[in-house]
Formats: sequence, structure tokens, C-alpha cells
Amino acid sequence: MEITFKQSYFFRENEIKLLYSDWSFRLLILSNLIIIILALIERWSVGFVMLTYLSQNFAIGAFWFLKILSLKEFSTEKFTINDKPVDPTLETKLQVAFIFLIHFGMFNVIYSLGLRSTFPDIKLAAIYPFAIIFFVYQCFSFFYNKKWESNKKPNIGSLMFFPYIRIIPMHLTLILGGYFVSLVGSTFSSRIVLGIFMLLKTFADVCMHTVERKGFSD
Repeated sequence: MEITFKQSYFFRENEIKLLYSDWSFRLLILSNLIIIILALIERWSVGFVMLTYLSQNFAIGAFWFLKILSLKEFSTEKFTINDKPVDPTLETKLQVAFIFLIHFGMFNVIYSLGLRSTFPDIKLAAIYPFAIIFFVYQCFSFFYNKKWESNKKPNIGSLMFFPYIRIIPMHLTLILGGYFVSLVGSTFSSRIVLGIFMLLKTFADVCMHTVERKGFSD
């Protein structure tokens, strides 16, 4: 099954300023800062950091699935399934939601298996508290943002593909961070480098939140 969609995003200064009054934005910053501070204090390994952020992916995927399912009105402009245009119907919404759930879920499961094989000594139970932090944030964001999402008519294709745009740069940043950490000799310097890359990951989160805040209308 082939799904295609083309869309462009542009930032506007006035829309970025609206973030300052956005509680979901504030909690996004807070949750990331908590993780960064703990990582530096507890001297987390690169593998532990990557698995922790992987738990964020699963939280994003779960609530994004619910976000698609909860759509009342949506557009299908420029969106095709098997090279065929689709109409904004309940059948289309259900099909897109479950395609996303399966594909996004498998994407992260395979990625998690790769991380586990690379870092087999990390105990997953130690990651659960931080996974809960990300889950709580995504839950809050899901319900909080409904108040402005209800005023827009999102494009379901844009909505479906957005999480991939969000997580790929995030993990590329962490992979590069891990590479540079391995090149640094001292433990203190490696922690500084890892902290810098975690801040870059947070910056990527902020940029993607800004795009998400604008909505996904045509």
C-alpha cells in the first residue's frame, strides 16, 4: 500500500510568540529540562538517553493515533492511497489511523530492538519513570490543544506524516551526540557534549511544536 502526500511548512514570528502563553509548550520545555538535568547529575550513558527518548516516541504515537481518530472534519487534498485520491469519510479516517498505528509502531519497535542489541546491559525498569513523564505530557497536550484544534480543519495526510518529521531529526541528533561523546576523553567533557546534544534535541522539539501549534490545514 502506497501513501503519498506533499506539504510545506513556514514559520511566522507572530505565531512563535504565541508559544509563551501556551501551557503545552511550557510543559514540553519543563519535561525536557528535567531529563537533561537528571542525565547530567546521574551521568547517564548515551544508550540510556536514547532509550529514554524512545519512550517519548511511543507516547507520541499513541496519542497521535487518538488524534487522528478524534477528527470530526478533515481535508484529503493532495493525499492519496495506492495512487488514488480519497474522500474525507469515516472509512478514510479509520484506515489512515490504523495504518499509522501499525507502521509507526513497527518503526519504533524495530528501532528499540536495535538499541537493545547495542546496549544490552541497560535495565528497562529504570526508564519507566521518565517514560511516565513523557506519557503524562502527551496526555495533557492531547486534551489541552483540542481547544484550538477544533477551530481548524486539518489535512489528514499532513497530520499522519508529521510524527515522522518530528522524531527522525531528534534521533539523528542523539546518534551524532553519541558519536561525539565517544570521541571525548574525559567523563566531564563527555557529559557536557551529551548535554549540548540533548539541548539541540529540545530545540528540535520546540520547532516541531511550533509547526504543530499552527495546525495542519490546507
